[in-house]
Amino acid sequence: MLSVFMTRVHEVTVVLYAFSVLLYFFDFVYHNRRANRIAFWLLAFVWGLQTVFLILYMKETGRFPVLTIFEGLYFYAWILITLSLGINRLLRVDFIVFFTNILGFIVMVIHTFAPTQYHSHVMAAKLVSELLLIHITMAILSYGAFSLSFVFSILYLLQYDLLKRKKWGARLLRIADLEKLERMSYILAVIGVPILLLSLILGMQWAYIKLPGMPWYDIKIIGSFILLISYSIFLYLRIVKNFSGKRLALWNAASFLIVLINFFLFGQLSSFHLWYS
Repeated sequence: MLSVFMTRVHEVTVVLYAFSVLLYFFDFVYHNRRANRIAFWLLAFVWGLQTVFLILYMKETGRFPVLTIFEGLYFYAWILITLSLGINRLLRVDFIVFFTNILGFIVMVIHTFAPTQYHSHVMAAKLVSELLLIHITMAILSYGAFSLSFVFSILYLLQYDLLKRKKWGARLLRIADLEKLERMSYILAVIGVPILLLSLILGMQWAYIKLPGMPWYDIKIIGSFILLISYSIFLYLRIVKNFSGKRLALWNAASFLIVLINFFLFGQLSSFHLWYS
């Protein structure tokens, strides 16, 4: 009975999420504040349903839900909504919720239609470990920070283009100024890098204890370190070399592509990674 209820909650969540994104798109095109308000409260309701789903799922499984790709995608989508709503309420940056939740909705759709073989409860039950849970949770949190950093960079590039072409109008005024967008992108990257580093350290420690024969040249491990290096270079360019502007935003966008490749592709190519075992 509980599983049926959880399925219905998930279905309603996806439908409401779609309406919210559509209303945000309507606001983006036509500058409709009423659509923006309705979309925000719809998204807040979606966040509430997702939170209920996570709590029920944890109650049913008896653990934190991040040990399979099915669970990881859902938690990632929840992180994106939580961060976007929080930033929107604290900083009042127009369009941040819209752009972030285009990404979040894509993740939800992939989660909804993911092949059933990824949903391996038997494997997950065998791998329960506090160290592993912290490793995976921190990795997803870092991906959430990088995702928001990417969205701010995209808004920066959009605002930069509007200013360069002298496209004065409501959209230009509603997007935050370039300095604020660049600063938020940088701050989120600063948050994401140490979280990812700690996640990798914990993951390697867990693998050393639990999987002594694990190949350290595995594509997933290599991809994770490439991701860490890419964002470390981003911080180096910003802090040491004093890079700013369009070049830095483009580097951030390129680094986020590595996040997507590492999350979706390298996990499938990995010879041991837990979500695809």
